[in-house]
Amino acid sequence: MRKLFLFTMMTLILASQSFSQSPKIEFTEYDLSNGLHVILHQDNSLPIVAVTTTFHVGSKNEDPKRTGFAHFFEHLMFEGSDNIKRGEIDNIIQNAGGQLNASTSFDETKYYFILPSNQLELGLWIESERMLHAKVDSTGVETQRSVVKEERRQSIDNRPYGSMFEQVFSHSFSVHPYRWTPIGSFQYIDQATIEEFRDFYHTYYVPNNAVLSISGDIDIAKTKQLIDAYYSAIPKGTRPMLRPTEVEPVKTAEVRDSIFDNIQLPAVIQAYHIPAQTDKDYYAIAMLTNLLSEGQSSRLYKALVDDKKVAVYSGSFPMTLENPGLFIVYSVAAFGKSAADNETAMDVEISKVQKELISDEEFQKLRNQVESDIVKGKNKQVGIAYSLAENYLFFGNTNLINTEIEGYMAVTKEDLKHAAQQYFNKENRTILYYLPKAKKN
Repeated sequence: MRKLFLFTMMTLILASQSFSQSPKIEFTEYDLSNGLHVILHQDNSLPIVAVTTTFHVGSKNEDPKRTGFAHFFEHLMFEGSDNIKRGEIDNIIQNAGGQLNASTSFDETKYYFILPSNQLELGLWIESERMLHAKVDSTGVETQRSVVKEERRQSIDNRPYGSMFEQVFSHSFSVHPYRWTPIGSFQYIDQATIEEFRDFYHTYYVPNNAVLSISGDIDIAKTKQLIDAYYSAIPKGTRPMLRPTEVEPVKTAEVRDSIFDNIQLPAVIQAYHIPAQTDKDYYAIAMLTNLLSEGQSSRLYKALVDDKKVAVYSGSFPMTLENPGLFIVYSVAAFGKSAADNETAMDVEISKVQKELISDEEFQKLRNQVESDIVKGKNKQVGIAYSLAENYLFFGNTNLINTEIEGYMAVTKEDLKHAAQQYFNKENRTILYYLPKAKKN
């Protein structure tokens, strides 16, 4: 028993030391003459490398009559290039022992390869090929039209609660392009011509609108030589890029609506307008997420699921966005309970964080959770590469990867209360009830 106790204590001590002694992420960054920003992090502990490319284009950069273009290109970029056969990128990477994926958000489109480190050059070749001369032709466009439509059917149209994001953002925003979501519209993708797709590619998929971030088992000097060989000849983009300037008006009244869906259990979604991710209040808002919904001991879960038993699940999260976005709180009702029951219970928990300072014990737990999450984010090379790229792209401070923890640790209990009071107000929110279609009329 004594040995077990000592082992447990040593484990806890080592764990606490690992959080406070998280290794500094060293990196090298520079620009090519064509505007491509390059960030390199060398970590030779494992023979793998993450090659990531982040383009500063998302759904908010689209023409309102051509929504879905950014997401469409996430798919189209896997068609191939002048020197890569159609549909072969996946096979090439997998045959080299690697993995690949991509994603599109409101603000960016991201691609990554995870490769054995001796295949770094392969990754750079493929990504430079896609940036220089991707296949943007009628065959690829028609193929991906079908793929994107099927993805929408599966993830939104035919999935219970699948339209939640579209409905929340369209109800919450009336002016800013966040009013539509990255998945886009069938109608606009079908209407678009091949010339429009090519114009989008030549406007946004250019080196001066991209960050190449590489993390893992590399040699900095040799990697620079490879990057210069594959990327330096790619011409700089010269077409004007759409950067939204619309500012969403301050909300003065709650927006409320009901959505009837193919579901069995009602749900409630509350969406509060919050500042952009660069705002000083964002640290407190992000920490409130942990307080309200991090695990089964969080406030929402304990109150709505365990104690009042009005919900089967309840949670919250902030949308991390370049422009002012939303803090979303949601709850799925338990059998026999109503959406109104859940809204009332949710409001009670929101009111508590507005009126009461959290306890010292709860505050320390919150700080520990945040610190642990940040440390875990540095455990994978692709996470490090993406973090470096986004810190540069959206914050203008690549080194934020090493100093972000300071922003969270500076948040006080009073800051949490103030943020809740400032943003979690009824006149600043959208309320959506998701109700079974059988209840309509």
